[in-house]
Amino acid sequence: MNITTMGVLGAGQMGGGIAQIAAASGINVIVFDSHAPSIERCKGVHKKSLAKFVEKGKLSQADADAALARIRFTQSLDDLAKSDWVVEAVVEDASVKADLFKKLAAMLTRDDVVLATNTSSISITQIATAAGAAAHRVVGMHFFNPVPLMALVEVIPAIQTSPEVTQRTIDLATKLGKTPLKANDRAGFISNRVLMPMINEAFYAWMEGVAEPEAIDGIMKLGCNFPMGPLRLADFIGLDTCVNIMNVLAEGLNNDRYRACPLLKQLVTAGRLGDKTGRGVFTYPSK
Repeated sequence: MNITTMGVLGAGQMGGGIAQIAAASGINVIVFDSHAPSIERCKGVHKKSLAKFVEKGKLSQADADAALARIRFTQSLDDLAKSDWVVEAVVEDASVKADLFKKLAAMLTRDDVVLATNTSSISITQIATAAGAAAHRVVGMHFFNPVPLMALVEVIPAIQTSPEVTQRTIDLATKLGKTPLKANDRAGFISNRVLMPMINEAFYAWMEGVAEPEAIDGIMKLGCNFPMGPLRLADFIGLDTCVNIMNVLAEGLNNDRYRACPLLKQLVTAGRLGDKTGRGVFTYPSK
């Protein structure tokens, strides 16, 4: 089926990025967010991001203007009712996602409409179950931040997901200019199953006095050729998100070795969440 309209739930970093690449690929996009300031912020990010693509010669001004014209915003979930495809990119909370997918399944009843979740760690099977009879149309479509620049999309079918929906998801990711790679529905999938324990161990190294944050990140950058150190990456992701993902890993894999480092949890309790609050492991005065 030709996808002419995509619904995106969430106007944050991930939802906004997904909306941008879909619009740049010729798809009309409706972005839902109940928070008006998030919508205004997302509009500004789109203009700035597309302007950079024009400046670098990767996009013409006409194409950038056309992409912006294809995106509209709403604070009413009902406005997504005529979508051909929906991608959910809200807070990483299983109960919130379950509630949304229950509503989406009741609203989008056409059997050809795919309900995708951008969750980075939560069980796709659990989310699909909340969709009831529409469970076979639910799939994991995990984009990476920043979405317009990162090439990968993890495609994760639930136990209930039909093979056709999985293939259509792979095809759509390719159309959006991404490289789709399939993973099975296990806690953290592949990316966070491998990445998050490394980040967590960096916090343990800091907590136990092995080295200071600057040295930990410097050693991993220079010694392992990482573009960003694990502690700086944690700030970029959001320390609260890191804790949430570690909790999902610990519970989903039934192993306490995946529990979040006490220092990581302490920083979250103190409100030091990283880039989004201006301070995490490091300080960001401009934010």
